[in-house]
Amino acid sequence: MSNTKYSMSFTTATLLYRESLTSAQLYTELGNWDAVRDKIIAENLLQMRTLNASRRIVREVISRLKLLTSLELEILGDGMQHEQNYVLWLAVCKRYQFIYDFAVEVLREKFLRFDFELVHPEYDTFFQAKAEWHPEVERVAPSTQGKLRQIVFKMLHEAELLAKNNRIIPALLTLRLHDAIEQDNPAYLAIFPS
Repeated sequence: MSNTKYSMSFTTATLLYRESLTSAQLYTELGNWDAVRDKIIAENLLQMRTLNASRRIVREVISRLKLLTSLELEILGDGMQHEQNYVLWLAVCKRYQFIYDFAVEVLREKFLRFDFELVHPEYDTFFQAKAEWHPEVERVAPSTQGKLRQIVFKMLHEAELLAKNNRIIPALLTLRLHDAIEQDNPAYLAIFPS
């Protein structure tokens, strides 16, 4: 049995592009994630309908962005949109080991085999394989399983790693982003189909 315990709480949202950029910009100004959270909630900077929604989304965004290095945050702040999307995918994979493993074990492996179509049954097979070794995965309700799959595929689309027809898009990391990830941890380069 694996020692890694998966967090399966990624049904809250997808990449959260706009919310992440707002939060990262505030962090550049304030230098403190608690201050960022407080300001976002107090001023409803994410333009959420309810206070609970605002709290939930800002908690999710900050939990991801806190895992990025200062250089990765800098690229998120001033990079081209595809770089920003890749950084947000990186943040998701850092936050959720389950998604990281899916990216490495399924997405990248398919790409390396020149098999460029990612289909739902492949995600389902991956999910079931992980459920055999991880009670936290096994406990996920069937209705939630479908939602998790939908979220992962939507994140891949938003990260520009999967086309609308679910064909894998090769990641074109800029040298700056490649180097930033390599300095952080070269293992994270494997989350990108390249």
